[in-house]
Amino acid sequence: MQDFIELLGASGAAYRFRRRLTGTPHLPAAGNYVLVQETASGFKVLTVGASLDLSTLRPPSAARTGRRQSHLFTRLNIARAARTAEHEDLAANYQAARLVTDDA
Repeated sequence: MQDFIELLGASGAAYRFRRRLTGTPHLPAAGNYVLVQETASGFKVLTVGASLDLSTLRPPSAARTGRRQSHLFTRLNIARAARTAEHEDLAANYQAARLVTDDA
């Protein structure tokens, strides 16, 4: 799996995310994240999320036998308005994904 992915929102805007590796610390900053699963043709978006503190998220553990590996990708977005707008844009494009937000 590559270290960076670009996802398109329903608006057509592209959002670049960086893969967070297991054991790699993250800045305690707000942002957006996605959980993706490897597929034969690339990846499938499983979760679209927004968080006030990306450092609290943990990358998924190794895949069980017979399962495809999942990966956590993050995108820093300190400004609440931008974070919310991007989350909504991505959620509209990846409607099958689980939606998560801890923005209060």
